[in-house]
Amino acid sequence: MLFDVYLSETDVILYVPSYNSANSANICVGFLFRMNSPYFTGLACETMGEVGIRKLRSRMVQMHKSEDDSPQVKAEDHEQSITNALKNARPLTLADTGSNNNTTRKTKEGASVLKQTPRKSRRARLKVEYDEEGAGLKRERWEPFDWRTQLSFIREMRQNRDAPVDQMGAEKCYDADARPEVRRYQVLISLMLSSQTKDHVTAGAMKRLREQHLSVDAILGMDEETLGKLIYPVGFWKTKVKYIKQTTALIKQNFGGDIPDSVEGLISLPGVGPKMAHLAMDIAWNQVSGIGVDTHVHRISNRLRWTKKETKTPEETRRALEDWLPRDLWSELNWLLVGFGQQVCLPVGPLCSVCLNRHTCPSAHSSSSSSSPRKKIRGTQGSPPAPVKEGPEEAP
Repeated sequence: MLFDVYLSETDVILYVPSYNSANSANICVGFLFRMNSPYFTGLACETMGEVGIRKLRSRMVQMHKSEDDSPQVKAEDHEQSITNALKNARPLTLADTGSNNNTTRKTKEGASVLKQTPRKSRRARLKVEYDEEGAGLKRERWEPFDWRTQLSFIREMRQNRDAPVDQMGAEKCYDADARPEVRRYQVLISLMLSSQTKDHVTAGAMKRLREQHLSVDAILGMDEETLGKLIYPVGFWKTKVKYIKQTTALIKQNFGGDIPDSVEGLISLPGVGPKMAHLAMDIAWNQVSGIGVDTHVHRISNRLRWTKKETKTPEETRRALEDWLPRDLWSELNWLLVGFGQQVCLPVGPLCSVCLNRHTCPSAHSSSSSSSPRKKIRGTQGSPPAPVKEGPEEAP
């Protein structure tokens, strides 16, 4: 059988003559084998007459010419379609954004143009105020009205330093000639004895203890009965005997015979609370860690409205005062207000008529004139009731 073969770089064409009995005509069957051309995929066989051979050959010539130019033409058409799409695209508006950050627009030429939408910030803007110099943040801080004037008047009324705390307070009860660790221990013991006890009673107990060479070793070698006789009649003396013995043993065992030098260490000792710890840090270690708030400081701070709201306990008052009072005044405040409370701003029947703050104190002249110590003072906000002992304690 005779047939014609045409070869190209990518094509193989076979022309096979044949006879069609139905039409009684000679026909030629052309087989086209394409290797990898993307334009004629699917064209595997084409049947035609003799007249169609010339058309097929002409088509082959066009195919070769098209293949030579197709990559470049396609690339140029693709670039032109993208350029036209960008020219025809309108500016992005808020209505186009929707819920997704990235959206795709279809142009007439079929090109896809990716649009980037700005991300919305989920965090609200913080308003930051700066001081006049612009160096630091400006923080709005609450403070009592005219408190500096009131403090200056209290200093003036306390200038003579003749209150009981000035003569018999914890700063006056230790042996100044003793070793440093012994002096610090004596300061702590005097603070433990002063709880719910008047200053002159505490001073008498400390005098008797110093006569017995008050120290860690002396207390450890002393029985509870002897210790009770020395500290009586301080408030809750039986309980304080146990606390002193336990605290002294811990100081010897855990702190090398010296009192702890931190608030956390001090309040870990039996019978030592926050007020004693802060006062011990100030007096014994000469470090200001906080305000020592007792019943006097607690009462006067509420009467003067030196707390943003009424406080119920001395510890709550301490936190409220430290929130606004300058730190350089913390050490001075305790002895100022304690002596002021002992002489003028008494728990019952405060002497408002002689107080220099009578015109600015919110509680001035509002207290009851009754001298009964059991009757509550109306003008005293947050004043604790008179101390009640745990029960009748007999003298040792």
